[in-house]
Amino acid sequence: MSAPYTVRIAGGPADREACFAVRKQVFVVEQGVAEDIEYDAYDAVAVHVLAVREDGVPLGTGRLLYGEAAAAKTGGDVSVGSLGRLAVSREARGLGVGAALVRAIEDAARARGLAAVDLHAQTHALGFYERLGYAAYGPEFPDAGIPHRAMRRAL
Repeated sequence: MSAPYTVRIAGGPADREACFAVRKQVFVVEQGVAEDIEYDAYDAVAVHVLAVREDGVPLGTGRLLYGEAAAAKTGGDVSVGSLGRLAVSREARGLGVGAALVRAIEDAARARGLAAVDLHAQTHALGFYERLGYAAYGPEFPDAGIPHRAMRRAL
């Protein structure tokens, strides 16, 4: 697959459903995360980003929490956003989609006046986020039975 793709803020119900479909495939089907914990109340207030192939096929997604919605994930600091639910479909991996989604989330964070972005990375993905300027902090912890580390990047 070498078709070009674009990344945008998810704009309506169809985009939101495309985001959820990618998340279901990656997290629920591939990684075995329970569907009832994959979707949460934060989905209603998050800024969702979506990568789509030229022909409209969704390739990846991620979300940004900010303000009070992010505070529980960022140690209470409302100047820090929380990047989460980053998922790239199997066929799109290695094409730069993940990095493009992270940059779009960072742009959305900057537009909201945030000073930094935190995330909880699956430990196998630490190198990916480090290459994008994130630094790990704190101990490893389980989330949905998968080992994670907290990471942050100043904007």
